[in-house]
Amino acid sequence: MEAKILNNLSVAEYLELEKANDVKYEYHDGAVYAMAGGTKNHGLIGGNIFGVLWGKLSGKGCTVMNSEIKLHIAAENSYVYPDAMVICGETEDSEDEKNAVTNPTVIIEVLSKSTSAYDRGDKFQVYRKIKSLKEYILIEQDKAKIEVFRKRGDLWQILVFEGLDAEMYIEALEVRVSLEQVYLNVGFGE
Repeated sequence: MEAKILNNLSVAEYLELEKANDVKYEYHDGAVYAMAGGTKNHGLIGGNIFGVLWGKLSGKGCTVMNSEIKLHIAAENSYVYPDAMVICGETEDSEDEKNAVTNPTVIIEVLSKSTSAYDRGDKFQVYRKIKSLKEYILIEQDKAKIEVFRKRGDLWQILVFEGLDAEMYIEALEVRVSLEQVYLNVGFGE
């Protein structure tokens, strides 16, 4: 998230901007940012993790969502588009925007050079205000490495999984995912 396009917009103005354009925007308390297109690896990884989780969670009371679904974090007056998220139990919609959800159990971001610092820093600070959030997963796209931030009371435990032969355990979902599945058809160094 690099180029700020508009400042001091109300939520209503932001929502109207999105309806009037075919561009997704993130909103952070008045500041609006256009979402940039991703790389091929980014798209493959996002699709892979969505597909794997959908297959493992189908019929188990959890809903897997892709980057087309908007997340509203009321405590921060923010709207964002995670690369993927999972809601276990009933989905709660935003009071302000029927097309936004508010209660993810797990949020997943695929890192890029331009967003890595933001996803690890400011965005994670915003996500930490979500009461339902139990795990935050960061997936590298240039190497087989995944970091899982798992909430333990008021603290966050960090687990790192590396290599295509590794297996990540998502405790909140009670599922294991092989990194080989996450990185299927991904070309490193491209």
